[in-house]
Amino acid sequence: MGSTDSKLSFRKAVIQLTTKTQPVEATDDAFWDQFWADSTTTVQDVFALVPAAEIRALREESPSNLATLCYKAVEKLVQGADSGCPSEREKQVVLNSTRILTRILPYIFEDQDWRGFFWSTVPGAGRAGGEELDDDEGARPLAESLLLAIADLLFCPDFTVHSHKRGPDSVENMHSIDSCEYIWEAGVGFAQSPPLNYIHDLNRTELLRLLLTCFSEVMYLPASTDNHVLNPWVTFFCSTENRHALPLFTSLLNVVSAYDPVGYGIPYNHLLFSDYREQLVEQAVQILIVTLEHDGGPSHCPSSPSMEEHESTGPENLFVNYLSRIHREEDFDFVLKGLARLLTNPLTQTYLPNSTKKIQFHQELLVLFWKLCDFNKKFLFFVLKSSDVLDILVPILFYLNDARADQSRVGLMHIGVFILLLLSGERNFGVRLNKPYALHVPMDIPVFTGTHADLLIVVFHKIITTGHQRLQPLFDCLLTIVVNVSPYLKSLSMVAANKLLHLLEAFSTSWFLFSAVQNHHLAFFLLEAFNNIIQYQFDGNCNLVYAIIRKRNIFHQLANLPSDPATIQKALQRKRKTPDVISRTSSQETVSMEGSRPAVPAEPGTLKASLVAIPGIDKLTEKSQVSEDGTMVSVPKMQHSAQIAAGGTSDTESNSGKDNEDVFYTEAEMERSRLSSSSASNWVPTPDWVLSWKCKLPLQTIMRLLQVLVPQVEKICIDKGLTDESEILKFLQHGTLVGLLPVPHPILIRKYQANAGTAMWFRTYMWGVVYLRNVDPPIWYDTDVRLFEIQKM
Repeated sequence: MGSTDSKLSFRKAVIQLTTKTQPVEATDDAFWDQFWADSTTTVQDVFALVPAAEIRALREESPSNLATLCYKAVEKLVQGADSGCPSEREKQVVLNSTRILTRILPYIFEDQDWRGFFWSTVPGAGRAGGEELDDDEGARPLAESLLLAIADLLFCPDFTVHSHKRGPDSVENMHSIDSCEYIWEAGVGFAQSPPLNYIHDLNRTELLRLLLTCFSEVMYLPASTDNHVLNPWVTFFCSTENRHALPLFTSLLNVVSAYDPVGYGIPYNHLLFSDYREQLVEQAVQILIVTLEHDGGPSHCPSSPSMEEHESTGPENLFVNYLSRIHREEDFDFVLKGLARLLTNPLTQTYLPNSTKKIQFHQELLVLFWKLCDFNKKFLFFVLKSSDVLDILVPILFYLNDARADQSRVGLMHIGVFILLLLSGERNFGVRLNKPYALHVPMDIPVFTGTHADLLIVVFHKIITTGHQRLQPLFDCLLTIVVNVSPYLKSLSMVAANKLLHLLEAFSTSWFLFSAVQNHHLAFFLLEAFNNIIQYQFDGNCNLVYAIIRKRNIFHQLANLPSDPATIQKALQRKRKTPDVISRTSSQETVSMEGSRPAVPAEPGTLKASLVAIPGIDKLTEKSQVSEDGTMVSVPKMQHSAQIAAGGTSDTESNSGKDNEDVFYTEAEMERSRLSSSSASNWVPTPDWVLSWKCKLPLQTIMRLLQVLVPQVEKICIDKGLTDESEILKFLQHGTLVGLLPVPHPILIRKYQANAGTAMWFRTYMWGVVYLRNVDPPIWYDTDVRLFEIQKM
């Protein structure tokens, strides 16, 4: 009964507040205490008992009462942080104030006139027991007081951390406490594992939820590629003003990396016990990715007009600083193994259906992995140093394959591909892919025996041929990854070789080549991959060589591609009859893996957040040439232009074509055609345009291979009456093209490079994920977010 009474009195207080026309004095403690003195409202109760319409009405009709409510709630947190919440009542007051602020803040942010409120100092903040809000230099802005109080409370003994008190009379002073001794979990930089306490986990989760809400002001600002605009909440919280920055960063990273959702492995244990740690881990990983968005750092000369685009203003972001300075191998191992364990969790197969817990926060984990690789190059090299990178690769390929038909998960497809693009820029990634693939992760892909490279190619083929239309902008990225790893692939399986040839067959039909200004790039990418394998890995790749010989007509058709106006028109008419990108029937689909489910579209009514367009592949990557000793040298863009002007395409044929794509077309044309092939309706293919790239098709190596091997293979078949593939493969295996092929071209790698466009994409994607994943309570639901749109499928 008490619970109902307290909800009733809380609801009465809300009604009183929203119906009062006169301002309520800040000193009227009897009135204000009704909001936090009560001990039984949960965060879900607060969301139910404080409806959105009433918060908005309060904001419009009695702004001074809303201001006082915010100020008083912050004051309660500051008082709690100051006293250390020794009594249960004080703990409850802090939690209730936390819940009220979590409920109200989004409505402050959605109104432009209110956004500055938390960054102003409150007049008379020093009275009514609020001295703590004063600073030596005068009153702090409310936002700063709130953030510092949350940080203090996250290391409050007996509330959010295990107490180190020696006896019943000793009290820990919140001002002198060394929070580095109270890190939440063993791992990076901390050896002791504190005892698990689910009450502490719940309290931490509530405070982190409020912190995430504070950081979410950016959701209410329109998308902008101006990277100088920092999030003031994150900037202050991650600055030296926050004395707990290091222990908190370490606590968040360790809690995420140490979490094991399967626990003791007892089937169905997640149905018997609530896992409070999981809620904490979800909030922790979301706080990490949001705080790591900006590296901050002082700009050297803000007034200088020539300031580099990526130099941002404001104080250094300590979270980014700490992340970039992790260097011990055991720390890297702990983090990598933790992330791999969590990413692999949804893939685990058990004989009892639904018997193990499956986590849902893999998108946040992928963003965190991205941030680690981006800000800490030593971590990236550690990941690639051993085959541990494959423990990250396999789950990513699983998610890509699983999400390919679901338009609500297009963001997941992008982050997965971006990570693989980043990894593929490093030689070691291509080398690691040669490890045999022996796992049996259930994916609806053809069964094959081979390496991780085969898995990657088979999954990419599946995405391109059976994914939904909105994945087309990713085709460039997928094939760039294949090109980047191709010089290192020692032995492709027959299944993977056939898949690559099927893609070339699809991308080299005349109607596809002529139907959009950039479509021929895809054929160039595939030809370059074939050239790399033939020139650098011919010996082990008899399957691919055999597939090229069998499908040799594709290469002959490309070499003889007609460019007269009549043929172009005819090809485009064919396109209107068959608008599909790829003929899906011509790929011989085989039996899928056991236990796999087909990829399915989103359920009707699924919510999704809109995303900004990604930059074209020429903006996403910069080209590097691999020199004799294996080091990479950046290739300046001007060099490409000079090569073309000189017509230098013979021995470096794979350096032509799309490497020089910026030479053929204006930026506007590239962008227009990339965003949608339908919007390129004003663009018309001409014979001159076809000839401009046809003469650069890198066919020389393959034509030479066919010229040498086709007569030999035909002769064997006639002489020995062979019809058996295995005999021909045996012959090719022992064949050699030494001295017969053109001089090997330099290996060209397209390395991912960050820019304003990708920074904006990450911001919208990350906050869209945070918005959609926080449904209990629904923190931002039905508020006027502007960074992205929420759409129903």
